Amino acid sequence: MIKFLFSAFIILITCSTTGCKKNEKRKVFDVHLHGDPAPEKQLSNLSANDVYAVAVSTSWTEQQQYKTSDKLTVLHGLFVPCPNGKVPYSKQLCFADGKEWPEISWVEQQIKERKIDFIGEVLTQYHGVSMSDTMMDPYYALAEKYNLPVGIHTGSAGPNHGCPNFKEEMGNPLLLKNTLAKFPKLRVWLMHAGGPFVKECLTMMKEHPGLYTDISVLNNPNIIPPEAFAAVMKEFIDARLEDRLLFGSDNADIKTTITSVQTLDFLSAQQKEKIFHLNATAFFTVK
Repeated sequence: MIKFLFSAFIILITCSTTGCKKNEKRKVFDVHLHGDPAPEKQLSNLSANDVYAVAVSTSWTEQQQYKTSDKLTVLHGLFVPCPNGKVPYSKQLCFADGKEWPEISWVEQQIKERKIDFIGEVLTQYHGVSMSDTMMDPYYALAEKYNLPVGIHTGSAGPNHGCPNFKEEMGNPLLLKNTLAKFPKLRVWLMHAGGPFVKECLTMMKEHPGLYTDISVLNNPNIIPPEAFAAVMKEFIDARLEDRLLFGSDNADIKTTITSVQTLDFLSAQQKEKIFHLNATAFFTVK
């Protein structure tokens, strides 16, 4: 009897903070993940912390090590462009040939073979150009043709990324306007909620009902103070955008980033559940 009551208590506490239903385990969909020298350990840790699906983008060679299991669904992205042919920060070659821009015919073939589930992380900002630069048009066209989500880096960058052409002003979400006008059916999520261009991100999401954003980096208290994260999240909730907020870790400690959302007391259990996995499940059409 004591054991039963203790288990019921744990379920009650878990569901009160995450919005899960009775007898259901918390579910988390991490839409912003990158490569790790030990991918199996990385994925095992995520799974142990209730992550059931991830969208991962890293070098093409490393990405092949990330595979779906019975515990965790893995979606594979396509880094484009790769400044100087290398992945920012980790600095390994994006592609074996060292190219910055993969051949369109090759990309389409990988899509047909179901080796690419989304286009991203789009790194135009690290390349020093706008996210609406016409060099991206062929990739956006493929994404629209095959109904693939597109994840675009916005905002700032950390130190030692190895991309000398990086321009912070190229991370302003307002720059996406030309692309959305040209590709009206494109399904886009803005990474990092535009920070520090949060107001611009809010404006774009209000103007474009199909536009989503992830909250990675913002939910990392080692980079963004918790009170600042709370203030930004309150703005999105007050703007009635709760159905288009996506959880992401960007390789930060998964427990910490989950807790950052859990402790936002102005979020209801249902809103937390949307942010943790329901919105992403709908956006990526993953069951």
